Amino acid sequence: MGRGRAKAKQTKVARELKYHSPNTDLAALQRELAGAAAKPDEELDDGYDEYVDVDDDSEDADEDPNWAIRRSR
Repeated sequence: MGRGRAKAKQTKVARELKYHSPNTDLAALQRELAGAAAKPDEELDDGYDEYVDVDDDSEDADEDPNWAIRRSR
């Protein structure tokens, strides 16, 4: 019980959002979207370089294709 007040508040907020749109600064939005994009040549330093395995041995993944154990019923 006691959900009536919360539901009424949610309904009020939803109605305000549906019928009353806020003023949008379209010029600011355009400036933000047209901002400087990252160049493809640049390398991004995300801090995970020490965890990357440089030796990509794709054979290791295919050594044992039956790695899953099947249970008989």
